[in-house]
This record gives sequence, C-alpha cells and structure tokens, in this order.
Amino acid sequence: MRYVIIRDDDTNALTPPDCLERLYRPFLERGLPVNLAVIPNVRTDVLGGNGRPEGYLPANGPLPRDVMPIGSNGRLVRYLLNNPGFHILQHGYDHTFNEFEGRNPDDILYRLEQGARLLGDAGFARPQTFVAPYDKFSQVSLAEAARLFRVVSTGWFELRRVPFWWWPRYACKRVLKKPHWRIGRTILLSHPGCLLSSHRPLETMLESVKQAIACRRLTVLVTHWWEYFREGKADEGFIGVLHETARQLAADPDIAVASFDDVVAGKAAFN
Repeated sequence: MRYVIIRDDDTNALTPPDCLERLYRPFLERGLPVNLAVIPNVRTDVLGGNGRPEGYLPANGPLPRDVMPIGSNGRLVRYLLNNPGFHILQHGYDHTFNEFEGRNPDDILYRLEQGARLLGDAGFARPQTFVAPYDKFSQVSLAEAARLFRVVSTGWFELRRVPFWWWPRYACKRVLKKPHWRIGRTILLSHPGCLLSSHRPLETMLESVKQAIACRRLTVLVTHWWEYFREGKADEGFIGVLHETARQLAADPDIAVASFDDVVAGKAAFN
C-alpha cells in the first residue's frame, strides 16, 4: 500500500470558504482527508520573495488591520469545523517572509506557542503537525518545532539547517536515501516539490503526481488554494486537474489518502 497526504498551504482569516469548498468537495465526498496548513495570525501587509504582496491576500484592499487571527473569520472557522475531512496544521505564525529562519529562540518559541494558542482559541484541536512558511527553517526553529510537534512537514532537509546533534541520524537517512525520517517521537516528512502548482504545465501535472507516488511509500502532495483563483478568477483547467487527482486517488486500490494525524497514529506508514 502507498499513502498520499494532501497538504494545502496558506489558509488564513482572509480565505473565502467558498474557494476551499470549490476545490475540495470532491475529496470530502470520497472520504479523502485534506490537510490545511493554516496561518494563525496572518499579516495583511506581507510581501513574498518577489517583493510583491502574497498571493493569498485579496487584490482589492485596503484591509482592515495589519494582522488578522484565524478566529476573526467566523464563517471560515464554522465551515472548517463543520467539515471534519479537513485536518488543521499550524503554518508558521503570521507568515512573515522566512519567519522561521531566525535564530532567536525566544522569538521562535513565541511564534510557535502563540500560533497554537490562536488556533485553539478559534476552536481547533491543538495541531500535531507544523509547516514553516516557504519550508524554511533554521537549526533553532527546526529543533523547537520538533520538540513541540509530532510531525514536521517540509520540502527538504539540509545539513546546515539540521541541529548538529541530529547529524548521525541525518547521515543515515542520506545513505539510505530515505525521504522521511524520525528524531525521537517526531516524524520528519519531506515532499517532492509543489507538483500541483500553477507554475507547472497542466498537460503533464497529473503524470508528475503519479510518478512521485510510485517512487515513495508516502507522498506529501503540496498545493496552494489561492493559485487556483489568481486575480479573483477561477482557473478551470487547473481545478479540473485537482479534481481528477481526487478521482484517480480514490479509484486506486493500492493507494490510501491519509492525514498527518494518521501517520502519528501509525495508520499510515511513511517508510
């Protein structure tokens, strides 16, 4: 059996629930869990690596305040709580550019703990999985995230970002060519890049997903809800690929779509 985890990044207090419904109703109807990496306290003035406002921010501002906790959008929170097929992950704190590349342990701990608190205040269970914005960690933040969460999901692990006391386990992972590994009680999962992305050609996207799944015991498929609605317009072709992905995953008896919580519970093997 091979396992697939759907990870959608950047849900926040400004996310229209209708967008998530449009994208993921075919998954929910088939009983396929969808893991949403939620920004607990989104900054409304944040810029991405290209110096432009992040794509998940509405294009028609101005916005009411500088930061918006997830609980400030009651309609979105109610929608997520009423659809238990959505599993909530913690995605940074406010999504400042590369916010978890910092090395100040007090600042890192504040962001981790405050983010979890805001998710709890909104009514969500304390998340077991952490996702850093842009998948970027420092040694300090990776160590703290691994201490506080049962799963860390990221794009890759590299020596300079791994705490030095992890190096023997990291070397073993590299020798064995394992995409996923464990430190103590914490499971460290990598992914093969954002295969479901508006930056990739639609014609080959589904085939790339299939190839990635065939190469791994567990595959984390990362996407971003807002890429399907760029400039406020639905990309019907891209949405069609996502829905076809749901259909094919559900139809394959050798594939199980899982949540990160399933991995923690031992219901989905990662190696």
